Amino acid sequence: MEDINILIKQRLEKAEELKKDGHNLFKYNFDKKQSIDEIQNKYKDVKQKESGFAKTAGRIMIKRLHGKSGFADLKDESGEIQLYFRKDFVGDEKFSLFKKLDIGDIVGVEGTLFRTKTNELTIVVKKFDLLTKSFRPLPEKFHGLQDKEIRYRQRYVDLIVNDDVKETFKTRSKILSNIRKYMEENNYIEVETPVLQDIYGGANATPFITKHKTLDKDFYLRISLETYLKRLIVGGFEKVFEIGKVFRNEGIDRQHNPEFTLMEYYAAYNDLFDMMNYTEGMIKYLVKTIGFDSGIIEYDEREIDLSGDWERLSMKKAIEKYADIKIDDKENDKLKNIILREDEKAELDNSSRGELIYRIFELLVEDNLINPTFIIDFPIEVSPLAKKKRDAQKGDFVERFELFMNGWEIANAFSELNDPHDQRERFQKQEKKFVEGNEEAQRMDEDFIRSLEYGMPPTGGVGIGIDRLVMLFTNSKSIKDVIFFPHLKDK
Repeated sequence: MEDINILIKQRLEKAEELKKDGHNLFKYNFDKKQSIDEIQNKYKDVKQKESGFAKTAGRIMIKRLHGKSGFADLKDESGEIQLYFRKDFVGDEKFSLFKKLDIGDIVGVEGTLFRTKTNELTIVVKKFDLLTKSFRPLPEKFHGLQDKEIRYRQRYVDLIVNDDVKETFKTRSKILSNIRKYMEENNYIEVETPVLQDIYGGANATPFITKHKTLDKDFYLRISLETYLKRLIVGGFEKVFEIGKVFRNEGIDRQHNPEFTLMEYYAAYNDLFDMMNYTEGMIKYLVKTIGFDSGIIEYDEREIDLSGDWERLSMKKAIEKYADIKIDDKENDKLKNIILREDEKAELDNSSRGELIYRIFELLVEDNLINPTFIIDFPIEVSPLAKKKRDAQKGDFVERFELFMNGWEIANAFSELNDPHDQRERFQKQEKKFVEGNEEAQRMDEDFIRSLEYGMPPTGGVGIGIDRLVMLFTNSKSIKDVIFFPHLKDK
């Protein structure tokens, strides 16, 4: 830290000298004609003789002085290029400015192109100006910024010195752009729904609470997009989607951040199976458009095959296949014992049979689902917004799927419940759990029930965790690697 402070002090002193020499350290604009990548492509055939013209801007990353000449590496969003400065080309005053430039300073340059003896395309600088003075030194070039904690807290520095990080976020942007393209081509309308809600719902999660001063009441940051999108289906929109931030007051780990990006989409007159086909098609489209032509992606030295038809298993069948447990042969006490062997701290006293089945699935099955797998037929107790399975006995199961890849839940979907009386009964059960102390239970939402009473057509709905999808497609080990500014514990 002391060394850093000395370097900052030196830069501040140099800045004062530059100001005394009449230099404006923070220019208002620069007419950047080309990106560095465009220059590299346009002049890829340039020989050692000077030719062409370039006018660009970026950040100085390396500087080398050689008497009355010098070299520097200039970097912008698209790439890097070498600069060559000569005193007799730029004049005494500007060459003096060049000598005082620091690594990290932002400059605008223009000049001709040539290749050095080492075949490196180089701009021969004829004019240049300092656009922005940098007061903090960048991490040492050859070691870069390696400390993960610092990288997450100072993402702006991470992006400057680690090009692979920038590529990850470019891929994220491409994924979102292609999702929107696919949805619009299939006649979905993108919409926006409230982030501040007086009743939260659509998922089992603990919300963040805030105060609305004018209305003098508590509001909640949304935990899901679901109930408002369904209101739009009631209102006559037949295909809607939203990509937005949701907030859940939960722990932080490799797959969870309290603020994350969720996509939800709903289609009237569709059911669970229609949405399963559509979701598979959309993700396969993404795989192709971001460059995995074979349909196989690699994550953490493991191949995940997204080509071909994706497996579909009921939750019971998945438990039998991967845990060798036939659920129908086990009484509740035996199911509890199975859970306690895996999680001795599990609190199961008030757990229903459906909740026990779901917990066994989480503990013993999820990690085995590497290639894309749709798990269907969920217990009704853990699915308060899904329709009962059309052939289920006593309504014990619902029409819901979760899509798994790499052992992670990627998507969650229902044949949406549109019977307002059934919905009220399920909300009442959830409300009872909340009163008993379950902070993640869903709340009674009278306005949502009112909307269903006007009539919602048969509807299929899906939610996809965008951050996890990006993690898979960029081989990122933590959700923090795909969120520009993740939440972190105080030091």
